[in-house]
Amino acid sequence: MIRFIALIAFTALASCGVDGAPIKPTVNAGINVGSGGVKTGVNLGASKGLLSVNWNLF
Repeated sequence: MIRFIALIAFTALASCGVDGAPIKPTVNAGINVGSGGVKTGVNLGASKGLLSVNWNLF
């Protein structure tokens, strides 16, 4: 029984961090002033490895 518990504990400890780096959120905001007036923009996103998802608001 002790060996079984030790095996489970070792497996749980070894699996920590197996899924890789956490998802990194990104936020970009800007204000543009030109002859057409003032325009604002916001870009929200998240990336993990090669996958990236972005949302443009405003």
